Amino acid sequence: MTLNVAIQMDPIERVRIAGDTGFALMLEAQARGHTLYTYTPDKLSLRDGKVTARINPVTVRDVEGDHFTVGTEERIDLSTLDVVLLRQDPPFDMAYVTTTHLLERIHPKTLVVNNPTEVRNAPEKILVTHFPELMPQTLITRDKAEIEAFRDEFGEIVMKPLYGHGGATVFKTSKEDPNFGSLFDLFSGIFREPWVVQRFMKEVSEGDKRIILIDGKAAGAVNRVPAVGDLRANMVRGGAARPTDLSKRELEICEAIGPTLRERGLLLVGIDVIGGNLTEINVTAPTGVRAIKKLGGPDLAAQLWDVIESKRGSRQ
Repeated sequence: MTLNVAIQMDPIERVRIAGDTGFALMLEAQARGHTLYTYTPDKLSLRDGKVTARINPVTVRDVEGDHFTVGTEERIDLSTLDVVLLRQDPPFDMAYVTTTHLLERIHPKTLVVNNPTEVRNAPEKILVTHFPELMPQTLITRDKAEIEAFRDEFGEIVMKPLYGHGGATVFKTSKEDPNFGSLFDLFSGIFREPWVVQRFMKEVSEGDKRIILIDGKAAGAVNRVPAVGDLRANMVRGGAARPTDLSKRELEICEAIGPTLRERGLLLVGIDVIGGNLTEINVTAPTGVRAIKKLGGPDLAAQLWDVIESKRGSRQ
């Protein structure tokens, strides 16, 4: 089976291929003989009910600094393609949301991964709240009094913007922190969204585990250990990737959320677990696939393409 596959992504020349999951998916698709195209979200158009994009055929290679060659741009009706991979990075803003409205016009005739309707309806830090029994104590609000009461209850808390990503603007504060008021004022001026406020988990020093689920099943994991002096374990923030196995508790978490992910058509999902507590369910452009393989884990790009090909084949 040969598929025509478009990847909606950030400019390919900016991709850091060593850790980019989207690039790993492109390499695997190409190795299977699928035809690849790439386009950026600003190339999308909707006219008279038809969703088109100005796309470029592309070939890729795993060579830093020389990782792609693009062909001549062409305008194409995306409904004529077999698969679209939704892989641009957040922020999850109105521009991102708009692309999901357009892409849902072609899905499922064209298989969009992940389902754009469910990506829009399942922001990473909100979908997770459907499973409070799996989470640390969590508050979502902009109300300063509510945050102060939560801080009084738990002493040390972590705050992050609801639609933040990559560990940016995450900070820890305590009950006696004299900087809290200034931080609140600063971020209130920068962000219009609420914060996610969680009980601080000291176990983060041992790692923030990224677990990849494919079609609702646990497929592989990497443990991300924060750099000295930082509470953020994200690899783009200096976190170190370490091989890991899944604990009984982590398998239970995956089994609990798996059916919901499968029902929503969220084929590639990355969850974050600290000390046995689920903190996020990442559905926009989850990462970790390349790190897991490099550390001796399974080839998750191949597993995902097995699923995509199966689902695509069942529709023909």
